[in-house]
This record gives sequence, structure tokens and C-alpha cells, in this order.
Amino acid sequence: MTTKQLLEKNAIQLFDKELDTCDKNEVFDILMLTTKELMQEKEEIDGDKKVYYFSAEFLIGKLLSNNLLNLGIREDVSEILESLDMSLSELEELEHEPSLGNGGLGRLAACFLDSIATLNLNGDGIGLNYHLGLFKQHFNNYKQCEEPNEWITPLSWLTKSDKRYLVEFKDFYLKASLYDLDVIGYQTGKNKLHLFDLESVSEKIVKEGISFDKENILKNLTLFLYPDDSDHNGQLLRLYQQYFMVSCGAQLILDELEERGFDYKDMDQHVVIQINDTHPSLVIPEMIRLLVNKGLTIDEAIELVSKTCAYTNHTILAEALEKWNLKDLEEIIPHIVPIIMELDMRAKEISDDEKVAIIDEDDRVHMAHMDIHYGFSINGVAAIHTDILKENELNHFYKLYPSKFNNKTNGITFRRWLLSCNKELTDFIDSLIGEGYKKDADELEKLLKYVDDEKVLSQLIEIKALKKKELCAYILEHEDITLDPDSVFDIQIKRLHEYKRQQMNVLYIIHQYLKIKGGYIPKRPLTCLFGAKAAPAYTIAKDIIHVILLLQNMINNDPKVSPYLKVVMVENYNVTYAEKLIPACDISEQISLASKEASGTGNMKFMLNGAITLGTDDGANVEIHDLVGDENIYIFGVDSDTVIQHYEEADYDPATIYEEDEHIQELVDFIISEEMMEYGDKESLTRIHKELTTKDWFMTLLDLNDYIETKDQAISDTVNTKEWAKKMLVNIGKAGYFSSDRTIGDYNEDIWKLR
Repeated sequence: MTTKQLLEKNAIQLFDKELDTCDKNEVFDILMLTTKELMQEKEEIDGDKKVYYFSAEFLIGKLLSNNLLNLGIREDVSEILESLDMSLSELEELEHEPSLGNGGLGRLAACFLDSIATLNLNGDGIGLNYHLGLFKQHFNNYKQCEEPNEWITPLSWLTKSDKRYLVEFKDFYLKASLYDLDVIGYQTGKNKLHLFDLESVSEKIVKEGISFDKENILKNLTLFLYPDDSDHNGQLLRLYQQYFMVSCGAQLILDELEERGFDYKDMDQHVVIQINDTHPSLVIPEMIRLLVNKGLTIDEAIELVSKTCAYTNHTILAEALEKWNLKDLEEIIPHIVPIIMELDMRAKEISDDEKVAIIDEDDRVHMAHMDIHYGFSINGVAAIHTDILKENELNHFYKLYPSKFNNKTNGITFRRWLLSCNKELTDFIDSLIGEGYKKDADELEKLLKYVDDEKVLSQLIEIKALKKKELCAYILEHEDITLDPDSVFDIQIKRLHEYKRQQMNVLYIIHQYLKIKGGYIPKRPLTCLFGAKAAPAYTIAKDIIHVILLLQNMINNDPKVSPYLKVVMVENYNVTYAEKLIPACDISEQISLASKEASGTGNMKFMLNGAITLGTDDGANVEIHDLVGDENIYIFGVDSDTVIQHYEEADYDPATIYEEDEHIQELVDFIISEEMMEYGDKESLTRIHKELTTKDWFMTLLDLNDYIETKDQAISDTVNTKEWAKKMLVNIGKAGYFSSDRTIGDYNEDIWKLR
């Protein structure tokens, strides 16, 4: 059957109507059903060895368009919809975005699953089926508020399987259900994302905002991603979640081993467990426990698991390297504690250095330490990040296990971040170099031969202008804010965290505002766009959002300033919003403190769509810098060695900078000015002012003047459109290295060795 015949058949089946008499909502249902049927027909990828990618989050985004693309029928569907006076983008608005992730960690996991399937590798994801996800963000009184994000509908992509798993806790057992999402490769077969759930979980226990009874595990276990852990019950709930996930995943692996006819003792020959950050680390002792229950000795089980598990480190931030109190583990999963103690004892026989102990002198269990001792591979996610791990943060481990450490620079799937979200640029690239880059991203380098072709450069500028107009229309509809599409679009979209330094961007906006109020007329207007969610208990992050929203209100309503400067913080930033923002961006803000961003992947998405990076030499910015050269990126700030030295010597003093630099003092003091206090919360504004002037843990003030000067230069350079278009072309042409297909190829060649 043709695609159109399938749609017509399902129109009769669902609504007993002809396709061309169906309304928009009905056509959406028909298209969803048809796509699911076509996905079911795809062959499952098989192989002698399989990778299981364990992650607390998978930020998969809306799937309809991506699935149609990977099935090879998106153009057919678009034409059929046009004949019905509808569009695919119009129908996509009806789709709920799965709320299964938050930031770069979860988006990376989603890209990786796409690339694993595209490379025809046998590999599934393992996670939890969060009913309400992170939260839905809305703004009230210039502050972030949280509400439940109900995304699961009868038409969602979830398929309930008949598999059940019993998970043991101290005082009770829980019976887990398994839901699957098909992951379709680009013109290949399919794998699965396995999501575990508990049937007794109830959204009805959520009260005001996203508050709920954290002790009622039967009803709350899979409600939220990253439940607030500012109190002890929240911390325990996270522990319940993590163990529930890894126990289910480990049982599924052993079941599949048996189904495939393999001996448990040969597990390392047929299974790789990739631990994505420390949230799934308990899979190590849990798998050992299950293997011992299957009849293996403790020695055999430990050796097998050590040859099966690999660990990806995503951060050097201490708070993100999880540590659990032994007492809490004993309270929730006492049957795991003897195994952890055994692993700790063996680790201490290898080294008596307290810095590499699994259980420290305060009876805290270090998840990352367990991963390193009992994993066969430890990888960072960008060259500079891996070097910092080896030379500084994990140096004691590197000395013990040098051969375990390796780098796997992150990547993104071009199917979503170019083909799906920027059709005009995709079509233009196709016309210049053909379609080979869709399977081999290195072929984008062929674009570089057009770097002096004025026609090509002019067309690039036109495509960017179109995407900016589309974003303006979208923001007008969703935020009720009118933007100038001819202004420079400067965009910072990522998780709200002090180390990502949205607060530095804020100080630049204040700098620009005060200049314009003083009579300065910019050569080009500037639009500063933000998208970010702050963790509900992260007070300073929420204060930064408060400042941004106050500036948005004040600047956008100032008739003297608003023609030259606008500020927008989009509400409920998610993958869908990113797909609108990234193609429209001129300047990509990647301004984390050097040494703190492991990699970043937003920088890669922006680069691929022709935005120019303004950033520090941090994370994958370093590799972008190497690829595009000094003239096609804007780098500022102190380097990672200087930052690390400041931390080691504890000699950074923001108060001195604040007191000695009148301009910086003026910018920081504006946060507590009468203009800000008129609508702002005095406590929030005073707190962030104090944070910047007395602590400034991520050295905003240290880099601020260089940031302002470099950003001014970048904005000034956009005036020469031809030279700016050259920078765009070079960035697109050099983006091929950052394909997640390349990253996954590297994982497979060096770590997984799937056949």
C-alpha cells in the first residue's frame, strides 16, 4: 500500500470517514496510527552482542516528524497534508512532547539511541516512565512557577509490554511494568527504549504546584524526574527511583540473555552496560547480586560485571557526582549493602588512598568511585573534559587505571537538528553537495568550496532571515512579544545553572541598556533570547530567572530602549522550542566558566545551523575553536588552567573586582536599583547581588569585561553580512565532526565492540 492508501484505510477504520472529510484533529490521529503501524513492520536490529544504555533521562522530543523522516515518508506525508490544506508543522503542534528528560544529558541519550539504530547496532535504552516528567514551567509575577506536565495520552508512542519485574526493597516488593518506545534508525531497523513504571502511581496525589507526599512510594515512584531533594524524603525518593530503574534493567538483561540462549557466565561476551552519569550506578551491585542468585560465586559475578559495565562521566561538579549515605541504603535496600561493602573492601586492597574509596570515612558511598573501580571503561565527553578528569578531578584513579580512561566527544543527530528543524537549509545543502552528508556528516566539508561564492553566501543569509521571521511569529503567538527579525538574535538556551553563567549575560544586557539610556544608538538592534528551567529548590537559579523577567518587562516597555534592545525568556523551554530557536540564531551563547562544562551539545546544534559561537574555551567549544579557526568563533575569558589554579589556591575575590571596577559595580548594583525594585522581589534581588559580590563561585566578574568587549565585537561584525555569511558557512561545513553517528561509531569501536 502507498502512504496515502494507508492513511485512507485508517480514516475509515478510526472515524468511518473519507480522509479528505476529516478535520485536523482526526487527521493527526490517523497519521499517528499509520506511523505506528509502519514502525511495527520495521525489523528489529539483532546481533550477538548488545549495548544497554542506562540513563535517568531521555529528552526525546516530539517524535512524529522524526519518525516519518527516519521511515523515509516525511515528504510523501507533507504533500498529502498540503492536498488537504494542512501542514505537518500544524499537526505537530497537537503532539505532546514526552517529558522524560531535562537538559543536555537527556538530549544526548536521545541522540545516541537514534544513532545506535541508524548505525544498525543492537542497543536499547533503559529508563523510567515519568508520568509528569520534570515540570511545566510558567511565569507569574516575574518568577518561575512549576506545574505538572501531563504528557501521556492514549495516542502517545508508548506501548505496554506484558513483561513484569519484581523489585525488592527493605519492607516490601514492587511489581514493575514495562513500556516500550520504538527507536527507528535512519533508513535502517529499530531498537527500543525500555521505560519501567509502577501501576499504582497516581497523578492525583499532586497538590499545589508540584508538591506531593514524598513518602508514599507506591503512588509517587515514577511521577517526576529529579524530584526535589532539598529534604531527606526527597533524597530517599531519588534513591528508590534509581534502584527501581537498575533492578528492572538488570533483570531484563538477564531475561534476554536466557531468551537468546546464552550462559550467564558469558554475559560480558554478549552484553555491555553503558552507565550514563552516576544515576544508574547501582546497576553494578544489583547485577552482582542477581548473578550470585543465579548460582555464580561472588568472585565470578564481580569479575563478569567489571567486564560488562562502562561509565560515562558528564561533570566535574562535586554535587553531581552522587554520594549516598550508607544508612539510607540500609534503610531502603539493605540486601545491596553487603555487596557494596565487599566492593569497597576489595577497592581498598588495591589502594588505601581515601580519595579513591567507595565508602569514605563519613560512611558515604561514592557512586562514581564504584563505577571506576568496577567498570572496564571510563570516558569523558570532550577532549578538555577528559584531560581535566585525568590530570585533576580523577587523577588518583587515572594513576590506578590509566588504560580505562578514554575520550568520546559528544555529538548530535543531524536528522533532528538539521533535516527535521531546518528544511530550507537542508534543501539548500542538498542542492550544493548532494545528500551523502545525511549518512556521512563529514561530507559537509564539501561546502567549504563555496566560501567565496557570493550567491551561496547571499542564500545563506536569506534562509537565516526566513527562520528568524518564523521564530518571531512563533514568539508572538506563544509569548505575545513582538520582535524585530532584522535585529541580531543572541540566544542562550540551556539548563539554568550558575556555572552556565546566564547571570553574566544579564550583566551584559544591563550594560547595553544603560548605554542606550545614555544616548548610544547601536549599529544594529539586539534581541537577547533565553530558554531555561531552574530546579525547583535551586534558589539562586530561580533568582536569575527573576532578574531576566524583570529586565524583559522593563526594557521591552521602554520606548527609548526597545527599538534597539529586546529581551525574551521563553516559557516552558523544551525540545520543541529549541527546534524553533536554533535555526534562527545569529550568536550562540556558550559562556560557562572554563573547565566546568563537560561538553555541551547546544553549541553543536547552533553551529550546524549557521550560528557563530560566543564562548569560553570550555567543553566542546575547544574542539569547535580548533575546527573553525580564530576568525570564525568569538572566544573570551580565562582558560581552564587559570580557573583550576584559582580554586586550588582559593584566591578569587569578587569583592575586590567589584570595589575596584566602577563599571562592573554599576552593572551589578543595577540589580538592586529602584528600577528593578519597582516590580522585583527585594529578597531575591538582594540575594543575587550578594552572591555576585561576595561569593561568585563561577567567576562571573572575572570574565565580565572581556565578555562585554568580545560580544560587542561579534555584534559589530554582523553588520558586514558577506563576511558574517562566510563564518556561517565555515561553521556548517565543519560541523560534521559533531555528528552523534561519529560519536557512537567511536563508542562501538573502542568500548562496546558490537558485531
